[in-house]
Amino acid sequence: METAFKAAGDDRLPAIRHVLVVDDSPSLRLTLTRMLRRAGYAVSEAGSGLGALQVCRDTPPDLVLSDWMMPEMDGLEFCKEFRKMPRDGYGYFILLTSKSEKQDITKGFDSGADDFLTKPVNGAELRARITAAERVVRMEKELNEKNRLIHATLDELQTIYDSIHRDLIEARKLQQSLVSERSRDFGAADISLLLRASGHVGGDLVGMFPISDRHVGLYGIDVSGHGISSALMTARLAGYLSATAPEQNIALVPSTRGYRPRCPAKTVAMLNELILSEIETEHYFTLLLANLDLETGRVAFSQAGHPCPLIQRASGEVRPVGRGGLPVGLFADARYEMVECNLRPGDRFLIHSDGITECSAPDGAFWGEDGLSRAMSVHRETRGLACLDALIWRMADFAGKDRFEDDVSAVLLEFKGGADTP
Repeated sequence: METAFKAAGDDRLPAIRHVLVVDDSPSLRLTLTRMLRRAGYAVSEAGSGLGALQVCRDTPPDLVLSDWMMPEMDGLEFCKEFRKMPRDGYGYFILLTSKSEKQDITKGFDSGADDFLTKPVNGAELRARITAAERVVRMEKELNEKNRLIHATLDELQTIYDSIHRDLIEARKLQQSLVSERSRDFGAADISLLLRASGHVGGDLVGMFPISDRHVGLYGIDVSGHGISSALMTARLAGYLSATAPEQNIALVPSTRGYRPRCPAKTVAMLNELILSEIETEHYFTLLLANLDLETGRVAFSQAGHPCPLIQRASGEVRPVGRGGLPVGLFADARYEMVECNLRPGDRFLIHSDGITECSAPDGAFWGEDGLSRAMSVHRETRGLACLDALIWRMADFAGKDRFEDDVSAVLLEFKGGADTP
C-alpha cells in the first residue's frame, strides 16, 4: 500500500517503511499506530525504552517516534543507546514531548534526536515531520548506494590494476631478457651493458653481437615515449640486430667465412626505410650502431640522433666523438654518416642514452655531459659492470633519488689490445 505521506508525483519507493512507536501510554501508542498503518507503514510498538531496544535488535526501524518521559529508561537514554546500535542505514529519531525550553531541546539534540513533536500529536504536523524524515533517510540511502557503487568500482579497478601490474612485471622480465648477457669478454675487449627502465618497461635497448672472430657489433637505442608501446618497439628492433639469429641481423652481411659487418651508416639507412615503409607506428628512435675491430681497436659507428659517445683514454681524459645525425623513422630521405675512431689499450668507449645526461637535480639542472665525464674520470680505475653501477650511484646522488624520470642505458667498451694494435 502506498503511503499517504508520499509526495505527489514521486514514484520512488518510500525510504521509510518500518516505524517504531515507543510510549508508556497504550492509548497514545494505539492512536499513532492506527494513523501510521493507515498511511501504509509497518509499525512496531514498545511500552518502554528497554522493550524498544529489543525491537530494534530484532527488526531495526527506519523511524522511531519515542516519548521523552518514560519509566526505567527515558527517551534520551533510549536515543543514546539507539545510536550505539550497529545498523546498515540511518535511523531517524523523533522525540515526543511537551517540553519546549531551549535547554531541553538542546539536550535532545545532544542525545542524538533528529526532530521533536509536541504532544498531543497533531496529524498534519506528524505528516510534515515524517516527510522531512523521508528526505533525510532517502538521501542517506542514496549516498550509501553511491558509496557502495564507488567501492565496487574501486574494487574492480584494483582487480584490473593488479592484473595489469602482474602483466607489466612479466613484460619487464621479457624486456630484460632481450639483454641476455650483461657483460662479455671478447679477449681483446670487454663489453658491459646497462639497461634500467624508469617504469615497469621502457623504450631503451642496448646490445652486442659477435660478427666474426675479428669483429663485434654493439648498439644503443632510445625509442620515443615510454611504456608498453615503446617497449614493444624495442622488442621488434632487437630482432633486427639479433645476436642469436645472425641470419636476421641486418647489420651483418653473409660471406664465405660466415658473416662480415655491414657499414653502420648503411644499416641505419636500412632501418629507417623499414620503419617508414613496413611498420605503422608514430614512434621514432635514436640509435648509435658501432662495430669494433678486435685486432686494431678501430671503432666504426653511425649516429642517428643518439647522444655523442665518449672516449676515455687510458690517461683518464674524456672527450665526445660523433656528429649527431637524424633519428630513425622521421624522414624518408635522411642520410647517415659513418665515423671512425681508434682505441688503444686501456681506452674506453661509452655509448649512453639521454636519460643519463638529462638526469635532473631537485633544482632542475641537468647532469649533462660534463657530469658524466667527471664521473668517468673519478671511476677511471673501476671496470665493467662495477663502473656502470658507479655511474648510477653518481646520478642518484645528483638527482637526490634512485628512480629517474627517463630510461637509462649504456654500453661500456673497454679495449685491452689486439694483435694489430699499434
